[in-house]
Amino acid sequence: MAKYIFVTGGVVSSLGKGITAASIGRLLIARGLRIRMLKMDPYLNVDPGTMSPYQHGEVYVTDDGAETDLDLGHYERFTGQPTSRASSVSSGRIYWDVLQKERRGDYLGHTIQMIPHITDEIKSRVRALAAPDVDVVVVEIGGTVGDIEGLTFLEAIRQIGLEEGRDNVMYVHMTYLPFIRAAGELKTKPSQQSVAKLREIGIVPDALVCRSETPIGEDLRRKLSLFCNVPVHAVIEELDVRHTIYEVPLVLAEQGLDEIILVHFRLARPGAKLAPWKAMVDALVRPEGTVKIGVVGKYSELPDAYKSLHEALRHGGAAHRQAVEIVRISAEDIEDGKIPDELKQVDGILVPGGFGKRGTEGKIAAIRYARENGIPFFGICLGLQCAVIEYARHVAGLAGAHSTEIEPATPHPVVCLMEEQEKVVDLGGSMRLGTWPCALKSGSLAARIYGAENISERHRHRYEVNNRYRAQLEAAGLVLSGLSPDGHLVEMVEVPTHSWFVAVQFHPELKSQPLQPHPLFRDFIGAALKRKAG
Repeated sequence: MAKYIFVTGGVVSSLGKGITAASIGRLLIARGLRIRMLKMDPYLNVDPGTMSPYQHGEVYVTDDGAETDLDLGHYERFTGQPTSRASSVSSGRIYWDVLQKERRGDYLGHTIQMIPHITDEIKSRVRALAAPDVDVVVVEIGGTVGDIEGLTFLEAIRQIGLEEGRDNVMYVHMTYLPFIRAAGELKTKPSQQSVAKLREIGIVPDALVCRSETPIGEDLRRKLSLFCNVPVHAVIEELDVRHTIYEVPLVLAEQGLDEIILVHFRLARPGAKLAPWKAMVDALVRPEGTVKIGVVGKYSELPDAYKSLHEALRHGGAAHRQAVEIVRISAEDIEDGKIPDELKQVDGILVPGGFGKRGTEGKIAAIRYARENGIPFFGICLGLQCAVIEYARHVAGLAGAHSTEIEPATPHPVVCLMEEQEKVVDLGGSMRLGTWPCALKSGSLAARIYGAENISERHRHRYEVNNRYRAQLEAAGLVLSGLSPDGHLVEMVEVPTHSWFVAVQFHPELKSQPLQPHPLFRDFIGAALKRKAG
């Protein structure tokens, strides 16, 4: 029988529940357990696919094509296990599915209510992950205790505790202890009230993970234990880590959270195999040097918009035992054609994915600067499309070349809408999504980097290189180094006369992990280091 761990949050949002849940997953794997992870979000969107990065950060895409919350990226990076469509559920999806069942007559005329119909649907999503080969299902409940939209999720996990038995269910509550500078002390009252809200619902936490700016101390641990009804040893301190989020599992392990979980579930307690994780953290914490990478994007002021990308760059740096200094450059700052000083000082330039016109010309200008000055360049998704536009304009002699997404009347539509997208009306979940195969050109840089000629990567796009211009681009020296197996779609391009110029239509950052850096990021950082060394 699978066990269940539910991670909830109180007091304020942005406590880091996703990283904490992912860290719990890593610790359980280190103890030899088989896990699955699930994120449940209270918002009414069916999925985050149409949500603005300003509100939600990046959209993470799974192998099976689900557009999900960015926390699933943390789950995969920390645990090394792929997530899927079943790993992300929103209130919108729950209500959508329940109402569809009602329309079909599945409820046989019953009045549809929050309890039991909505809560039953939520419970079914949780239990769907409890396969015979799973020991523990770790479930993160998004939002904050007390939010009206999250009440059905909390009610559902309360019911699971009743139905499965408390030996099979564990509640981990994250809370925040504010430091009142004028008083010079941490305050526990918000945490007490957060736990009180949980207890009103019928949930008593088994462990309390406390975020704070300063150490808690034994007196506050005992106070929290007394007022929150949690054993003293299960009051866990989670200060901000100094160097990298990958330190969090080690911090929690030092305080015995994994031991507390195993004792609660009455499971065997083998030693934790954390040596590879510690070695990876050591490479990040004690680098031998630093490399500067300029990321020219549309959302340079929003780190969460490129969460997986930034982590993949750091993974690539760790492979060389180098710290990566990410220089965020707004593409709009290059719109007038002037290259900012920050871009002139980097060792490599990366243009990430995105949608819409804003900042496009700045990205194209940055790519031209990288190509003409021999700076290692890496383009991803829209970054590939901009690279093709730049090459068409300035090397292939196709003046005014552009994408029909940006300029429908362009005289040379070198990037255009995919044929299967032409009749798409709904925006949600309708792009080319998920894992697709790609055949690499023999002898190409791409094939050497991957060490293979057949790969698969995750996609999220509607536009592609226009096949009508492939011959002209190739005649001008652009190598189409990766194609779909049927040869119809361009997936990778490179410039062989350049030190390192690679662009991809897919999103390799989604598959990069700290213990297994993606080969493209590893090689890109290697090229940047070579340039830095002169």
